[in-house]
Amino acid sequence: MPVRGIRGATTVDQDQDQQVLEATRELLQIMIEENQVLPEDIASVLFTTTADIKSVFPARAARDLGWTQVPLMCFQEIEIRESLPLCIRVLIHINTSKKQNEIKHIYLRQARQLRPDIAQASHRNSV
Repeated sequence: MPVRGIRGATTVDQDQDQQVLEATRELLQIMIEENQVLPEDIASVLFTTTADIKSVFPARAARDLGWTQVPLMCFQEIEIRESLPLCIRVLIHINTSKKQNEIKHIYLRQARQLRPDIAQASHRNSV
């Protein structure tokens, strides 16, 4: 069975534990719902944050969802001038028989501007 990647990103208004965890949890839940993923199908998850997020590891949101057996890692994005601030990015690797063009990538809040070409148009993404 192939491994596929699901990309997603979101933003927060401020670097506060609760905001980071809530935004990450929301993103993860939508990513798995839209792609019909079960936790046992997840091979690993990579999280990145911009340098202005220092309050909490976003991977904690996945643990809060019960993903206790999933390998998780957090990284800091490289700093690029004029990049989107207060941004959390996620890459979920899943074991799936889906084709790449069947994967739904999710971009919420201000992160929609990162990939307007593939950002989902669901009402949940208009936050």
